[in-house]
Amino acid sequence: MLANRGLASALKKNLVGSKNAISLQLARSMAVKVNGDKGQVEISPVQCYKTDGPSLWVDTTKEEAVQALRDITTMRRLEISADLMYKSQIIKGFCHLYDGQEAVALGMNLGSTKDDHIVTSYRDHCFQYIRGDSVKRILAELTGRSTGSTKGKGGSMHMYYPKNNFWGGNGIVGAQVPLGAGLALAAKYHANKGMARGEVSSKAVSFTLYGDGAANQGQVFEAMNMAYLWKLPCIFVIENNKYGMGTSTSKASSNEEFYRRYDPLPGIKVDGMDVFSVKQCCKFARDYCLSGKGPFVLEMNTYRYHGHSMSDPGLTYRSREEVSGIRKERDPIDRLKRIVTELGFMTDAEIKDLEKKVRAEVDEAVEFAKTSPEPELKELYTEVFAKEPLPYIRGTDGIYGHGVCEWARK
Repeated sequence: MLANRGLASALKKNLVGSKNAISLQLARSMAVKVNGDKGQVEISPVQCYKTDGPSLWVDTTKEEAVQALRDITTMRRLEISADLMYKSQIIKGFCHLYDGQEAVALGMNLGSTKDDHIVTSYRDHCFQYIRGDSVKRILAELTGRSTGSTKGKGGSMHMYYPKNNFWGGNGIVGAQVPLGAGLALAAKYHANKGMARGEVSSKAVSFTLYGDGAANQGQVFEAMNMAYLWKLPCIFVIENNKYGMGTSTSKASSNEEFYRRYDPLPGIKVDGMDVFSVKQCCKFARDYCLSGKGPFVLEMNTYRYHGHSMSDPGLTYRSREEVSGIRKERDPIDRLKRIVTELGFMTDAEIKDLEKKVRAEVDEAVEFAKTSPEPELKELYTEVFAKEPLPYIRGTDGIYGHGVCEWARK
């Protein structure tokens, strides 16, 4: 049964006449098909380079779509809470928020398995959540508490969840890209019990994420070159949110079409504000890489609502009208709500009830993060080495530290 109910015409009306060029770059999902608890969602056409691209009809289920809405609502509430806690000086240090870009993390998770590797930059809170960690542990980590994801040692930029192959959370711009290529090398190596040459299949891929600001770095091109020569199952994902810190892509990049700038790697430009478009393209790229053909490039056309970090108001290099225009025309949560209701999987009242429950859960997590204990001083000296710590680890003053330093006593 085809269910459209005027969605396409309503979306077209919203887009026509808009003066915001960014919001016009990619259209919204256009139609849905429903068969009981199963459905299909039509995504807008993707731009392809050296590949035919995926089908524009994406399979889903009621269970997946409802859980997706819960997850993306939780991610948004998580980041809003982090914003408020930072402004109240409960969270300190570096903090980079992900609100606006949630569809990339969520869609990627839907289009992959937990056997696949993911490594990203310092804008990592939502990836930590979607790969299996709890909001309580994430917020506790942001506040530097012992109950945090890494016992309060890593903070905002250094979260990771090895149980489900999420490797961070990296503070140096672009430095995670060679690591991602290395994860792909490991996946190919283990699948073939050694370093197989040429086009051989793998059992897992590496999703290696970086932003448009890191896209011009030499190490990115070096990693891609090696990945291509060795036919590594690496999916290079550019989260193009239009601004590297405060510099627009037009001022920093000679070629803004990131999905096709890494010849000879095939690439796709994806609507990174559409969960189902991200899911479909990630699955397509994953199948390509698993077959042994080598690396693939995905450019996620997305947008961040906050500034680059909490120290950046985000309005000195763009207007309030631009930000509000994106929120109105392309917000990933609003889009997913429309699709879920169009599929008949939830009513407006059920969505409001879901939002209320999520808010209560995140508020509870905030209180948990505020009241959890800080790490004990001895935690400074744990997990420094893979095995048991050395008898002595030097402290910052050169004499006192963990254990006994006999030579310092003489």
